Amino acid sequence: MWEKVGFGAILVLAAFLTLWGLSRNGYSNEYYAAAVKSASISWKALFFGSLDPSSFITVDKPPLSIWLMGISTRVFGFSSFAMLMPQALCTVGAVALLHATVKRVAGAPAAIAAALALALTPITIAIARVNNPDALMILLMVGAGYLLVRALESGKTKFLAWCGVLVGLAFMTKMLQGWMVLPAFAITYFAFGPGTLGRRTWQLLVAAVTTTVVSAAWPTAVSLWPGSKPFIGGSTDGSAWNLIFGYNGLGRITGNESGMGGGGGSPTFGGTAGWLRMFNDQVGAQIAWLLPLAGLSLIAGLWMTRKAPRTDLRRAGIAMFGLWLVVHFAIFSTQEGIFHPYYTSAMAPAIAALCGIGVVMLFRAARRSWLALIVLDLAVAGTALLSLDLMGRATDAPGWAKIAVPVGAVVGIALSPVLRSEKPSLRRLVAIAAVAGSIGILAGPASYSFANLGRSLNGNNVLAGPAGASSGGFGGGGAGGGMRGGFGGGTPPSGAQGG
Repeated sequence: MWEKVGFGAILVLAAFLTLWGLSRNGYSNEYYAAAVKSASISWKALFFGSLDPSSFITVDKPPLSIWLMGISTRVFGFSSFAMLMPQALCTVGAVALLHATVKRVAGAPAAIAAALALALTPITIAIARVNNPDALMILLMVGAGYLLVRALESGKTKFLAWCGVLVGLAFMTKMLQGWMVLPAFAITYFAFGPGTLGRRTWQLLVAAVTTTVVSAAWPTAVSLWPGSKPFIGGSTDGSAWNLIFGYNGLGRITGNESGMGGGGGSPTFGGTAGWLRMFNDQVGAQIAWLLPLAGLSLIAGLWMTRKAPRTDLRRAGIAMFGLWLVVHFAIFSTQEGIFHPYYTSAMAPAIAALCGIGVVMLFRAARRSWLALIVLDLAVAGTALLSLDLMGRATDAPGWAKIAVPVGAVVGIALSPVLRSEKPSLRRLVAIAAVAGSIGILAGPASYSFANLGRSLNGNNVLAGPAGASSGGFGGGGAGGGMRGGFGGGTPPSGAQGG
């Protein structure tokens, strides 16, 4: 019963954070808004993701997100709310799917913790309130992760095939970024899936085929289109394939972009590339809050499951989310091309899942081990200190959070030794310690998530939190020319930008 109530409350929270005052954001990224408006008028413009109803030129992304918003505006009429609502609902769906995924691998408490962590990640909420395609991509990636877990449970090929379909749809949403989960999924199933090595290899080949077919469906349809068709925005020759392998290809990693709008933009939106980029002034307040805790949870989780059978589902889940996080962290940290802080929203499900699984495992282990208790206390203290540091970078960070974080952490750590007691009379203190520690961990990101509701978010360079935390997000890049997207962000002739 408690799980249903808790899960329901988290969904209500996610819906509130994503939908409340949604129209405050206006048309957000006007580049995508133009395509959605065209999609509400012309079916051809909807299919291609065209900027104009006459389909002269498209946006620099595949059109799946435009389809979703375009259909919404066809049903409800073109308005800010009708356009932005699908993205918000995608995020609520991602929270629900993450809960279902983590519940299968680690149980209900870990699932509740993971869902809450995702619902309170600042950039998750921010990207849900704009018309960029990331919210849909994240929903599809989390859905693919759920299907992979179903395949790990059952060994059935159909789940892997459907997993490939959703990854292909993620590609149709934001091209190569949608494929960034593939190494995590393939390695996890190959290493921990049921059945013989030969069978697992064959099943992964099936998944690879479905991923490729779905990913290639729209570019192929564009290439074979029999009549007049628009120029593919961001390409050099009007070809969707050129967009995939050129402007939206490896140039996003190396910095050697080419395509409409010029080549080689400055990656100042997310600061200089390097292994500390996720913690810098531009990116840190968006995603870094629980990042060290997720890393610690990954290490602790793998250590505590080291003696489990090869097909142990909990260890497989930890490995899947861990590889998801590591791949994204490595690419985003070293990416030399244009990098916007909001790209890190793709890391948030993995961070939330690892924290939910790891904290629950450490909490249970602390009942038996002083070492686990010390590690748990250090995790709470370290997360609280990082939160205080991130909030200290903004002059208008919520004052209540600056108090709640240290008080919650201190109370939680001070009461943590009661976890070692078997006395029933101390159960209330155990609960108080758990709640206080959770406040120390989550009050910081929660305050920045709620701050999103009080201001209009710019879809060109989405930044979460209070205005003071967001002002540094341009990293000196300014708000003018040069604001272009990455992994498929270009500059249309009007000067508006993709993301």
